[in-house]
Amino acid sequence: MLTSICGINWGDEGKGKMVDFLSADYDIVCRYQGGNNAGHTVINERGKFILNLLPSGILRENIVNVLGMGMVVDIKHLSEEMARLREKGVKITPANLKISDRAEITMPYHVLLDCLEEDRLAGKKFGSTRRGIAPVYADRFMKKGFRMGELLHPEALYARAKEIVEWKNLTIAGGYGHAPVTVDEMIAYFKQYGEPLREYICDTGLYLNEAHKAGKRIMFEAQLGALRDIDYGIWPYTSSSLTIAAYAPIGAGVPNLKLDKSVGIMKAYSTCVGEGPFVSEYFGEKAEKLRAAGGEYGAATGRPRRVGPFDVVASSYGVRCQGADEIALTKLDILSIYDEIEVCTAYELDGKRIREFPFPDLLEKCKPVYEKVKGWHTDISQCRKKADLPKEALDYIAFIEQACNCKIKYVAVGPARDAVICL
Repeated sequence: MLTSICGINWGDEGKGKMVDFLSADYDIVCRYQGGNNAGHTVINERGKFILNLLPSGILRENIVNVLGMGMVVDIKHLSEEMARLREKGVKITPANLKISDRAEITMPYHVLLDCLEEDRLAGKKFGSTRRGIAPVYADRFMKKGFRMGELLHPEALYARAKEIVEWKNLTIAGGYGHAPVTVDEMIAYFKQYGEPLREYICDTGLYLNEAHKAGKRIMFEAQLGALRDIDYGIWPYTSSSLTIAAYAPIGAGVPNLKLDKSVGIMKAYSTCVGEGPFVSEYFGEKAEKLRAAGGEYGAATGRPRRVGPFDVVASSYGVRCQGADEIALTKLDILSIYDEIEVCTAYELDGKRIREFPFPDLLEKCKPVYEKVKGWHTDISQCRKKADLPKEALDYIAFIEQACNCKIKYVAVGPARDAVICL
């Protein structure tokens, strides 16, 4: 069984919670793209965990976790993330964590370049998390980066570092006028943070292939959502990786395998971190009410999330991009504060009503068209089966399900691991 857990919208849909919940039925959880530029929040009996690089399956002792070749790995951040989890009693060994030798290393100068460019753009910035993601992916495709497997061959790595640093300084010092980086700094970075990770590095593609042959159940965990995909998202306000489910086997290192199921995750309302068009966005008091109720602040950055009602147009497009077979609808309990719930069911573009997600350049001209659905205005956070939910909540779920043309199989009604209703 090969299953992808992917975001339908702009990210922050609650994928970490659902991976943690669903992973009980899997043997392996593999992250296949992105870096430490987003976070997955998981709450269980041991407390609250924010994961940036490690797969959410790391919180279950019987699961093997894989950082796939499509990822970019800030080795300093990873080392610190592992240390924080160990302090909370999470077991992390080469037996339950494997890092692809083909994954790219995010270097300190990638973070520096990310910050320098965002500062240069000022009011026209893309909303980067300033964690070096775009620069490291750019270097990957220019074939001027470093891969995790090179940490296993330090002499060749250190020799090549001189050439790369010289090339990078053409931009850092020559372009931005910043103090140049040095080879010694980069080698020290490899030694301090890379060497302790060497025992975790392996050919994860081979490992996953052998596991699949042995009948192991593999879950692929995505970061962000369809609308942040570099190709299918609201470009250029996207991430720099492929967030869609179809990329999961490729980014994991097993392009020969095919998904059996794609589970899309979406919130019962809309949220967005960062810049870019967000048609259904609330402002003022309406935004503050929803943001406060949902605790909507970025897990990786702490930035207040932009919020709004559920967006049928964007979500239907996300369902299609992700090839979702079924949906997990998260944070339904947050909407309990409303007597009536607004839903964005269409956009108005140049005086015409549209229901298909348009080319990104047109989104700024779109206006939301709302419909209202009756709310339930009662606490549903303790509900654990379908029969416990009020009729109005079930009607809202059915409305979203029909509008997006995809079966909603799971509904999350709180942050706890068991606060999920299977429909």
